[in-house]
Amino acid sequence: QVQLVESGGGLVQPGGSLRLSCGASGSIVVIYTMGWYRQAPGKERELVATITSGGSLNTADSVKGRFTISRDAAKKTVYLQMNSLKPEDAAVYYCYADITYKNYAEELVAEKKWGQGTTVTVSS
Repeated sequence: QVQLVESGGGLVQPGGSLRLSCGASGSIVVIYTMGWYRQAPGKERELVATITSGGSLNTADSVKGRFTISRDAAKKTVYLQMNSLKPEDAAVYYCYADITYKNYAEELVAEKKWGQGTTVTVSS
């Protein structure tokens, strides 16, 4: 009933920029925290950045000053602006959202939903 759909990944040269987007759809009642994780080959998934419904931010030290997370509540969308990309930023980026929604039985369900992932490749 609820989907997160990401877009914006791709191939970029070191020092370049990309903007990821992730939109939520479905029988959503409220979205709390939204954010981005990433997973490089052979590594564990790691937090990149989060933003609460009140606008509080949490950003990984490895991307501070280069990546900026933002959200548009009306569009139910979270963004990740990535600047000064480095080869070590290459990974599959996953968005997530803490969502309360109505299921088919019209019951309220609170879950953490994940997107399908979008690949970021940083290479010259």
